[in-house]
Amino acid sequence: MIGYVTLGTNDLARGAKFYDAIAAELGTSRMMEGDRFIAWGTPGGGAGLGLTRPFNGQLATIGNGVMVALAAKDREQVDRLHALALSLGGTDEGAPGVRGGGSFYAAYFRDLDGNKLNVFFMG
Repeated sequence: MIGYVTLGTNDLARGAKFYDAIAAELGTSRMMEGDRFIAWGTPGGGAGLGLTRPFNGQLATIGNGVMVALAAKDREQVDRLHALALSLGGTDEGAPGVRGGGSFYAAYFRDLDGNKLNVFFMG
């Protein structure tokens, strides 16, 4: 159902380095870019992720209660992605671990602009 999600940034070059590394660990790369945006994903694959400077020229701000969830292939990839995000300057919002009954393994972090992300494995 979801084709892509776009997050705002105030520094596209800085954010690009963060998401290039996250995308590489997830086995994908940039699929489209312009002066104001970059999109990562695999054409014909799952939902993509975009990073953009706001079209209206105002500063990008975070959405309270908004979060993007990234699907991992296993628990070890959840661990790697959480550690990678923190090593790139992201902030911890919840260490890797089991949540909600045992089959949902997840970690939470914020990107360099404060956008909240989750990486998870279900199974």
